[in-house]
Amino acid sequence: FNQWSLQDEHFNCCDVDPQASQEELKSSYRRLCMLYHPDKHRDPELKRQAEQLFNLVHRAYEVLSDPQSRAIYDIFGKKGLEVEGWEIVERKRTPAEIREEYERLQRERDERRLQQRTNPKGTISVGIDATDLFDHYEEDFEEMPGGGFPHIEINRMHISQSIEAPLTTTDTAVLSGSLTTHNGNGGGNINLCLRRVTSTRGWGELEFGAGDIRGPLFGMKVFRNVTARCFVTAQCGMQFSSRGVRPSASTMMARHLDQNTMGYLQWRWGSESAMTTSIVRDTKTSHFTLALQLGVPHSYLMMSYQYKFQDEDQTKVKGSVKTGFFGTVVEYGAERKISRHSVLSATVSIGVPQGVSLKIRLNRASQTYLFPIHLTDQILPSAVFYATVGPLVVYLAVQKLIITPYVRAQKEQELEKQRVDSASDIAKKKNEAESALVLMQESVRRIIEAEESKMGLIILNAWYGKFVTDNSQKQERAKVIDVTVPLQCLVKDSKLILTEASKAGLPGFYDPCVGEEKSLKLLYQFRGVLHQVLSGDTEALRIPKQSDSSGPKI
Repeated sequence: FNQWSLQDEHFNCCDVDPQASQEELKSSYRRLCMLYHPDKHRDPELKRQAEQLFNLVHRAYEVLSDPQSRAIYDIFGKKGLEVEGWEIVERKRTPAEIREEYERLQRERDERRLQQRTNPKGTISVGIDATDLFDHYEEDFEEMPGGGFPHIEINRMHISQSIEAPLTTTDTAVLSGSLTTHNGNGGGNINLCLRRVTSTRGWGELEFGAGDIRGPLFGMKVFRNVTARCFVTAQCGMQFSSRGVRPSASTMMARHLDQNTMGYLQWRWGSESAMTTSIVRDTKTSHFTLALQLGVPHSYLMMSYQYKFQDEDQTKVKGSVKTGFFGTVVEYGAERKISRHSVLSATVSIGVPQGVSLKIRLNRASQTYLFPIHLTDQILPSAVFYATVGPLVVYLAVQKLIITPYVRAQKEQELEKQRVDSASDIAKKKNEAESALVLMQESVRRIIEAEESKMGLIILNAWYGKFVTDNSQKQERAKVIDVTVPLQCLVKDSKLILTEASKAGLPGFYDPCVGEEKSLKLLYQFRGVLHQVLSGDTEALRIPKQSDSSGPKI
């Protein structure tokens, strides 16, 4: 049961698959009892070590061989056997009843957790007018005090915030508000939305709003899954103002064209009526959108493409073209994850007659910070160059001087905390592994003799832990342990089979580098031929393969 958590010693003691039958469990138990039985050792120290390991295996077998105990252990772990599991359910219940009771309690915990969550979301947008950097006039600056410097101002700000308040498992209230100011004029509004999930196929919501510009608002929205591949949304609203009542309505139908492609058809009626159709294809490596809108006052054709790099920082590069009655706009940019919860993106927009703009966006958890910078009303090569190169140079400098050292220090602190918190547990596991190695010597000797007689599988050398290559940083060092003996002890009928789980729970193993990536590297001989294998910590390993008697090679 090595696939389970390392803190669950019952599963770590039994080298069988998590779905193993009772017969497989008994077979593994008998094999380990023969290996660790105290009566096989005369030396007092070896006898004491064998007794400790034998008791661990015996307790694990007692739990896993009893259907009720195993059901509780599957759900609650070792702690459930001691307190929580037996207090919550009666011992006479069947495993199915125990699991049903657990699921009911889990739903109740989810409901309480749902009621405590508000899921706050916010956006802060700061519009910057930097056109004087490129469109200034020298004679004007000479007449102004301090006129040698271009004038950069903040001409627009927008702040919005929303929170969700779950009322029941089906009802949610959403409260949102926003403030906007532009060139000295501003306004705000507040909205209350009540959403109810009517079934697994749909939901509906009512919206109430008020503001100092447009007046009260009442709206309604409905979502419905028509089929497994198609859904529809419909929305209508009434806006009350000093100019009268302004009704609006919209509906959208979406359909899965294939596994990665969606088609959308939207109709909108009101102050800006339009009909829009679009196709969106999203795969692991790319995102493509093609949209056509016919409406008053805006009609356009838009195409965008985004490429996703398969790296740790989730880097994306994107480009789009949009043309219509308003003119033509070309955009290109990049997005990258700079920390665990932060994503930074920059987009250059070049259009006629809009000019050149730079948009910088920072997403931090559920908060968004947006900085649109208007550089020039004309398409100037210098503005395009600085809008493209400037953010890139600044990002590389900040990444190298601030972000990378900060993230590295944060990871080192987390690893150090993990090491301190688990020091006693790792020391215990290390002592158990060393005791197991001593007790395995005789069994390993017999296994090697048997394998040599039939030219079977011989483990020559095996290491487990963190390996450092020549390209690694100089301050890093290898943190590995020798696991040749425990791996040879697991060889049976010229086969070594390890489940897809952390190897640190195997007999004779322990974690030599807590919190860091680990691998298993071994050199073995099969049918007189040498092979070398390097696998990840949680990769399944089967040596030799059934279909290839020579086994995997690197």
